[in-house]
Amino acid sequence: MKAEEWLHRMYAWMIKHGPAVLLALVVLLLGLWLIRLFSAYLSRVMQKRQVDRSLKPFLQSMVILLLRVLLLLAVMQIAGVTMTLFAALVTSFGVAAGLALSGTLQNFASGVLILFLKPFRAGDHIIAQGQEGAVTEIRIFYTIVTTFDNRIVVIPNSKLSNEVIVNVSASGNRRLDIELKFTNGVDYEQVKRVIDQAIDDAGSILHEPPKRIGISSLEPDGYKVMLNLWVSAHGFIDIKLQFQERLLQRLKQSGLPLPGM
Repeated sequence: MKAEEWLHRMYAWMIKHGPAVLLALVVLLLGLWLIRLFSAYLSRVMQKRQVDRSLKPFLQSMVILLLRVLLLLAVMQIAGVTMTLFAALVTSFGVAAGLALSGTLQNFASGVLILFLKPFRAGDHIIAQGQEGAVTEIRIFYTIVTTFDNRIVVIPNSKLSNEVIVNVSASGNRRLDIELKFTNGVDYEQVKRVIDQAIDDAGSILHEPPKRIGISSLEPDGYKVMLNLWVSAHGFIDIKLQFQERLLQRLKQSGLPLPGM
């Protein structure tokens, strides 16, 4: 009797819930197939729009995970599974995870913004968080900067998205400012000719924007000459050192007294 009663109950359950379970299984299989097709389509779209390589796998994984969760919820609803307890567990887990990973999630969101808005790119020379160097790599949670004395600095993306960043190389060129002081007995026109010769010798000074050379201030014991020269942003320090060396050589060769810098 017990076996017959159990079979009878199973038969009744199948009659009552079988169609819903079968429909849920069909929806699950169809949904997984459609999600797979959408994943391939999404990959092609991001590749066509040249989405950053660091961002592409995270975006794709996030979208696919969200679609699978929604599919699972829909399948459970179709199958007649009670969602109250499940929803409570998911909510509790989400709150706990959000509190535990608040800093990490903030870095993640900041990384997405940086990769989308591109305030700087890999290879740019930036000043941020008291550090100056070249951006080696932009990752989803942090950015790696290599300083000019070859230190590797890892900066959380939340710090870069919420605070001031100076992108030194974004425009492609940078102004080199040099101020020299001469006594009143030194002829300014001769000083200017020597400076022009040093600029021609250097070969690294850009013609556009045009250079600017002039007297920046007059003082009782002399005058100051200001040089505004445009150079490539990449290699700025090297160009500055080389030009100053060339300028000093030209001043010595001309016989002019060395300026007080």
